[in-house]
Amino acid sequence: MTLSQAAQEEIRELARSEALKNDMAAVAGSRHNPFVREGVVDVDAYIQFVTAFNEFINHEPKPFAPMIDRDMRL
Repeated sequence: MTLSQAAQEEIRELARSEALKNDMAAVAGSRHNPFVREGVVDVDAYIQFVTAFNEFINHEPKPFAPMIDRDMRL
């Protein structure tokens, strides 16, 4: 996709805009992560969400297969 010269200049002006920077800071400040409770990740809430989501999309869970390896390096 190619932008016209006028469109490119408009984007540059907007990028330098103090109002846009303030708006983006306000949006970033109001973010909410539903899996973080009191500054700690709530693993149970995440697992509950993923399980419900997989059920919602009719995703069949894969059967458990243990990983067997003699030399497991990360």
